Amino acid sequence: MNLRSRAAELLEQRQNQDRTGRVLNLLLILLISLNVLAITLESVSEIHGQFRQAFRYFDIFSVAIFTIEYLARVWSCIDLKEATDSSPVTGRLRYMLSAIALIDLIAILPFYLSLIMPIDLRFLRVLRLLRLLKLTRYSPALAALMDVMHKESEALLSALVVLLTMLVISAGGIHLLEHDLQPETFGSIPDSMWWSIMTLTTVGYGDVVPVTAMGKIFGGLIGLIGIGMIALPAAILASGFAENIRSRKQKYNQYVQRILQDGTIGEEDRWRLEELRKELGLDSDQALRLLHGMMQQVQHKAVTNCPHCGKPIN
Repeated sequence: MNLRSRAAELLEQRQNQDRTGRVLNLLLILLISLNVLAITLESVSEIHGQFRQAFRYFDIFSVAIFTIEYLARVWSCIDLKEATDSSPVTGRLRYMLSAIALIDLIAILPFYLSLIMPIDLRFLRVLRLLRLLKLTRYSPALAALMDVMHKESEALLSALVVLLTMLVISAGGIHLLEHDLQPETFGSIPDSMWWSIMTLTTVGYGDVVPVTAMGKIFGGLIGLIGIGMIALPAAILASGFAENIRSRKQKYNQYVQRILQDGTIGEEDRWRLEELRKELGLDSDQALRLLHGMMQQVQHKAVTNCPHCGKPIN
């Protein structure tokens, strides 16, 4: 195995069975977590004033590590199992445009932008918090969320369009009904959008409320509609998660079915099953139940089928 293949194996396998890979992943997770802690503490003026230089040096160190990690991932990505491009340039460009690679880039980009253009430190601090997104690479649950959002992107976009449409309609309606009595809050459609957002999301801060009878009736209707509108994206994500879980279980069952064709599970098969379990984000009890279920199916088939021709025994 050459150096590039080894780098791809260590960096890109979420559930790495190699000890070096596990240690490397744990160190990167620790560095990401320390960055989030440092950025949070840095927002406290007393702490920031006392440890300004320490925060600065730690940020430079973190960016250097994350930059090396990003460049190493781009360099070694063409040796991944899923890499299908024959051209190294095309393969690397495709990887750089993937969601997880863009997250890695966003984690280091604010630092380099601050070197070439003036950026408000508070704004820069918030941008640095995006490094927390790098944990999606190491968490099966967060990876599942990203996968669901990607697969359900069209449905979520449709729901967003419906919400924006209702936002404009409700803002326009309340502006028409309330602008004479409350010109400071409902004097224009853009001004009315704050009330529309709070009503559609059923938050209702109560800082802006209709005072006319028709305005109150309209506001009540918008509130009722908002309950259904906000539930729509939640239902889409819930359905996507259910499908994602079902798909992962099916993939695990299919693999178990393949290795049970000879009727036994060897030591190497057990190691591969454990690796697949971690990759799919299944807990041990869940995987064990799936394994027992498939073994019972195989045993039942062996009893009810002829051992020579495989045909059902009458």
